[in-house]
Amino acid sequence: MSHHLLEARGLSYVYPDGTPALRDVTCRFTHGESVAIIGANGAGKSTLLLHLNGLLLPQSGEVRVGDLPVTAATRAQIHRTVGFVFQDPDDQLFMPTVQEDVAFGPLNMGLTVAEVQERVRAALESVGAAHLAARAPYRLSGGEKRAVAIAGVLAMSPSILVLDEPTSGLDPSARRHLITLLRSFAHTKVIATHDLDFVLEVCSRVVVMHQGGVQADGPPTAIFADEALLRRCHLEAPLSATRSAR
Repeated sequence: MSHHLLEARGLSYVYPDGTPALRDVTCRFTHGESVAIIGANGAGKSTLLLHLNGLLLPQSGEVRVGDLPVTAATRAQIHRTVGFVFQDPDDQLFMPTVQEDVAFGPLNMGLTVAEVQERVRAALESVGAAHLAARAPYRLSGGEKRAVAIAGVLAMSPSILVLDEPTSGLDPSARRHLITLLRSFAHTKVIATHDLDFVLEVCSRVVVMHQGGVQADGPPTAIFADEALLRRCHLEAPLSATRSAR
């Protein structure tokens, strides 16, 4: 079994108020891929991501990590394999210091203090945030919070990273740092984003969602050159692609 394989099959989901969010979604992500999930607001991107590590459970269809189905019984195991970075870092950062925040997950895995300390050190160093260890999360900038949130996920040693709108609210410098950081990771990455120029720099594959379903799946250059697809899904080609076509 490869824990790097992540797959949704016939996945459908309706919110309690009756709003359909996903309609028969089937997609597969394999080892080392960096895949963007794009679509207009309400297309189902975030809802799909929440299913990929069991934060939401399928109402019909299934999600699998390797050979393991995502269910209430397997959630704990899935969370160790599929790391989730929320759109708003404040949804993840809640401890008094950065050090304690990044240590929270590993401590709950039953690791020794020495193992936890090493994981925290390595995770913070990998995102360039070792100097923030003693800081309170509420005193961090947006970019620093995003880096620490990613470190908290990396400290769990997941095989797969799932990120929801990772560039949201970042200034140009923090955005560039994040792009460099994500390009350095060998993890399988699934990223929901509205930042299509970011997609061109980080992702080798794009899944387009519209009204809860998958409309297209292919390389970024082909997806962004399909004007009819973009219009139908209420999207526009990234600025960098538009400039290069002139």
